Parts: sequence; C-alpha cells; structure tokens
Amino acid sequence: MLSLLFAIISLLYASAGQAGGTAFLALMAFFDMPSSEMRPTALGLNMVVASYSTWLFNRNKVVDWTILRPLLLSSMPTSLAGGLIVLGEHMYKTLTGIVLLLASAVMIMRRGRAGARVCQTSLRASVSIGAVLGLLSGLTGVGGGVFLAPTLIALNWASPKQTAALSAPFILANSTVGFVGALFTGQFPSPNLALYAIAALAGAVAGTVIGLKWLSQTGTKFILVAVLLVAGIQLVCA
Repeated sequence: MLSLLFAIISLLYASAGQAGGTAFLALMAFFDMPSSEMRPTALGLNMVVASYSTWLFNRNKVVDWTILRPLLLSSMPTSLAGGLIVLGEHMYKTLTGIVLLLASAVMIMRRGRAGARVCQTSLRASVSIGAVLGLLSGLTGVGGGVFLAPTLIALNWASPKQTAALSAPFILANSTVGFVGALFTGQFPSPNLALYAIAALAGAVAGTVIGLKWLSQTGTKFILVAVLLVAGIQLVCA
C-alpha cells in the first residue's frame, strides 16, 4: 500500500517538476515509520525521482542553466550544513509546514504572473537566495523544490513551466548533499527503499510526461499551490 501511494504522489508532484519529499514524509509519519528513517528515505526517493525528471527536462532543452548554476553553487554547501543538523521531531514538522504554507500564500498572491520570465536574475540575489534555500532544504530534508518554485515565481524570474524544469535538478543536487549529511548524523533510510524507489520512479515517468506535454502554465501553477497547501497543513497538524 505504501509503495502504491508513493507512486501516486510521485506522479502528481513530477507533473509540476517536484519530487514529492514533503508528501513522502507525511505518508511515512502516517504509517508510523521511525523518525530516524524518514528524512533519509525521503531524500533517497527524491534523488530517484529528480534524476529522471532532470534527465527528461534537460533532453527537451527546457532547463535554463543560466538561472540554475548560481543557485546550485550556493545552495549545496548550506544544504550539507543543514543536513548535519538534527531537529526535534515536533520542531522539524512545524518549521517545514509553516514554510510550505507561506510559500503557497506567496504563489496565490502572484496569481497574475503565469507567463514567461520578464525579469533578469541578479547574481548576488541568486547566490543569497540559493544559500538560504539550501539551508532550509538540509534542515527539512525535502530537497528544496517546494522552496525554490514559489521564490522564482514571486520574483518573476521564471514562469511556472520554467520553474518546474528548474526545480528537478535543484532537488536532485540538494537531496544528494542532504542525504550524505543525514548519513553522517547516523540516520539511515528504510530497508524497503529499493521497493519504494521503483514505485516512485514509475509515477515520476508518467508525471513528468504529463507536465511537459499537456499541462498549461496555469495548470502547473495550480498543482504547485495545491501541493504546498496540502503538505504544509499535513506537517503542521501532524
């Protein structure tokens, strides 16, 4: 049952360029998985899902590496630092949930910006934002896509469709670094990680194709907002 749910979540998240880390965590909490396994398991699943999405988005030449490079260079070191910090379970869930709810509110307020990118990115701003998002990613263990997406759209640096393509490689890089950090703290993934990863990858294959071929800018943004709201409420109320 848990594998099937991972596949469904992965499909929905991948259609908007996300890996599903927040929902993976919420599901694992619902099924009473030990808290020490939750973060590394979610990060491991993120790595699998985001690897496929990154490959497909890059093959279709929709990843704007000019925007992404400074974000990655500054986010990866701080993500590792955040991954080495282990928060208490209640503080961890509350912090992550609040951040996601704030992110969804920002996207709702920017409902008029669903077109192409109109503002040029600033190198200094990109580096600063990347560092902050990386730290949040490492602390929460969700890969960072749910933090990156509303930030890019709020600053009007990318359209919802462009944001989906940028989120996948951002999640892959920061999840990999965060996973290493979690291992160093003595947290290890579930023994069933391989089974969960196969299910999540199957969902990601379908979801990424849907996002590339059939979802409009508005449709992609609607899914992103829904994902942030649901995940934020689940974590705050957990």
